[in-house]
Amino acid sequence: MLRILTLMVAAAALLAGQAMSPQKEAAIKADLSGQIDGMKKQAQVMVDTVFSFGELGFQEFETSKYLSDLLEKEGFKVETGVAGIPTAFMATWGEGKPVIALGSDIDDIPQASQKPGVGYHDPIIEGAPGHGEGHNSGMPLNILAAVAVKKVMEREHIKGTIKLWPGVAEEELGSKAWYVKAGLFKDVDAVLFCHVGNNFGVSYGPSSQNGLVSVEYMFKGESAHAAGAPWRGRSALDAVELMDVGYNFRREHLRLATRVHNVITNGGDQPNVVPPNATDWYYFREADYDHIMNLWHIGDNMAKGATLMTDTTYTERLLGSAWPGYFNKPIAVDAYENIKKVGLPQWSPEDQTLAKGLQHELKQKERGLASKIMPLREPRTQNEDESEMGASSQPMGGGSDDIGDISWNVPTIVLMYPSNIPGGPGHNWANGVSMATPIAHKGVVAGAKVEAMTLLDLMTQPQLVTQAWDYFRNVQTKDVKYQSFIRPEDKPAIWLNEKTMEKYRPQMKAFYYDSSKYDTYLDQLGIKYPTVRTTPPAGNSSSQQ
Repeated sequence: MLRILTLMVAAAALLAGQAMSPQKEAAIKADLSGQIDGMKKQAQVMVDTVFSFGELGFQEFETSKYLSDLLEKEGFKVETGVAGIPTAFMATWGEGKPVIALGSDIDDIPQASQKPGVGYHDPIIEGAPGHGEGHNSGMPLNILAAVAVKKVMEREHIKGTIKLWPGVAEEELGSKAWYVKAGLFKDVDAVLFCHVGNNFGVSYGPSSQNGLVSVEYMFKGESAHAAGAPWRGRSALDAVELMDVGYNFRREHLRLATRVHNVITNGGDQPNVVPPNATDWYYFREADYDHIMNLWHIGDNMAKGATLMTDTTYTERLLGSAWPGYFNKPIAVDAYENIKKVGLPQWSPEDQTLAKGLQHELKQKERGLASKIMPLREPRTQNEDESEMGASSQPMGGGSDDIGDISWNVPTIVLMYPSNIPGGPGHNWANGVSMATPIAHKGVVAGAKVEAMTLLDLMTQPQLVTQAWDYFRNVQTKDVKYQSFIRPEDKPAIWLNEKTMEKYRPQMKAFYYDSSKYDTYLDQLGIKYPTVRTTPPAGNSSSQQ
């Protein structure tokens, strides 16, 4: 009730002092677009700089400092280390209601190092991480949008608060549930999240994402000489392998929406020593809270069974979690109208050459870059009887994003923007090819315009905020209430990826983008744009242009 009264008061204030005519709104949106066009150079520098850092989840120290320093220079108050995560921050500007938070992810992918603008696999550093999804672009987009809207709010005396925050360790689903637990969104009225794509897109209602829990099982046995006295050993690796065998047999009897996958992160030291310690890291993905918890319960049973068979013991810890996403209809509809106003970027012949060259390399249809905006994506439908049978109407996408946790606490949308090349496999070097090129730069500028216009609408149309909360309360959360997967003893897994970054960061520093010396990162790397194969590769050689 208190929240409703607060919103009503805020709405009254906005109606009295901030509502504007359609003509003025159009003029201000044109001004926002012009401002962002005037920041194209800043967009390119930000996108290229973060690309060059190439940091894995929880180790985004260079990226976090760079972005938070930029926001401080723009007048934002920045709180670092929020939610107990060293690379997380919350930047705040303005005062009063509404409070709108802009977020995007900043981490990258293991072994995805790739020279931008090169349409075949060509790592900057072999084996190093890289932005093989495009998370180097989202926070620069948000900064452009926030800076442009901030100037309008100052000039027009519009009340409201803008917050910006990074999604840390999204690839491990490692931060956003902890943000919610820490209360970072308790006073927020709406969240505009953005994620790289190969076209503009926005959706509402339940998404095709699965939720998940990320659980590490740590088995403990007893070492012994594997040849001289193997009977004295208790192999923790045997327990890991038996757990995996058990879960693999169980897969036949799980719903179609289920995705369960794992890696053995510790399998022992050397073959002649019975492994006293071994570790199995699982992702349990499903369509809703209850089914996810059931998969976790099955995993615990598999681990217990494995210990009984091997006379070992185990402990477990939660490394990450995500609810399935559910996105807000009123805000999505508004954002889509702004997408139509902005339109897709104008791709150059060079942009299309790179796109088609990469698609040829990947043996995909050579369709180039997006030429038509996708329609507003409506909710998936599900037949109740089919759901009970586990039929194909269940969400089959399988992917997860911990923005889902935020979406169940605050009205939220995800804006997809066109900075990537269609046809990539995802989580792969190929998805990094465009991410420090004119394709990414243009997509970020276009996406920032949409984000800025939608942010302006939320600041100046109190009815939009009210409608968003009405949909959130009376549609989204009417029958489903959020329960965090995080237990009281769980902590953010901030140690993840430390060793990998310790290995590669010294080599990667030599390739950090220096915008004071080079116009673009392509220039710094000496890459001719675009570079694609002109003939099929023969052995280890290739022809280039």
